[in-house]
Amino acid sequence: MGDLVADTELTDQGGGSFERQLSRDWEIWGPNGGYLAAIALRAAALVESRARPANISVHFLGVASFDAPVTVTAVVQRRSRVASSVRVSIRQGARAIVEAMVWAIDANVPGPRHDHATMPAVPLPQSLPTIAERCATEGVAVPVSRFAFWDNFEQRPTRWIADWDGRQGLAPEYRNWLRFVTGDFTDPWLDACRLVLLVDLGGWPAADTAHNPQSFIAPSIDVSCEFHRVGSDAEWLLLDGVSHHAGDGLVASHQCVWHTDGRLAASGISHLLSRPIG
Repeated sequence: MGDLVADTELTDQGGGSFERQLSRDWEIWGPNGGYLAAIALRAAALVESRARPANISVHFLGVASFDAPVTVTAVVQRRSRVASSVRVSIRQGARAIVEAMVWAIDANVPGPRHDHATMPAVPLPQSLPTIAERCATEGVAVPVSRFAFWDNFEQRPTRWIADWDGRQGLAPEYRNWLRFVTGDFTDPWLDACRLVLLVDLGGWPAADTAHNPQSFIAPSIDVSCEFHRVGSDAEWLLLDGVSHHAGDGLVASHQCVWHTDGRLAASGISHLLSRPIG
């Protein structure tokens, strides 16, 4: 299994350029988009020493290979008194893989405060069985994913679909408690790395729930994430994803990530582009 902190560390090549061999532990239809977005965040943190990121917006331009390192270039576009904008490009040889824009801000910037978000009424992870426990109760084998990506989490779904292959008429929603098996995320930038990975993750599981049989996959073409609270030592995070619309080959989605105490940690959107299976 992977360690998101270790697997996004970058080797400094000088002049805002960095290098990274991508880890297969984050493979799902190729290197996971949220994993690449986390690498972009790490690069932004290395060229701009603000206290924390405010947001990231990412375009996924190509599918990277695990066979060669990627080059990551970060350039500060603008600095103000309390915030900075950083552009990050990820390339593999001559191929463009990612273009990202990151806003970073100082700590304790004054301004209005309100908190109008309400976490869905779902059981807390401590009261929910694991997937393995559910399968043991039902006397069925634990499903094995063909992607190493899912080994990086302990999962406690808030909605259990016992007959997944026979599902019909379900809402395109995905609410799942996830805990990264390894990694220390108390640093605000590192916490943001796991949050953007989750925001990117939620779109397809939500949409896939509503379609059976499924004859498409839908990798992300973009993700945009706002970081509301970063630097938490919370283990469990609720990924609340919904796909309100799909059509013309596009799948739209909106995700929120919550702490167990009901506080909103991050929210964002991702757009997916369908591809036929096979």
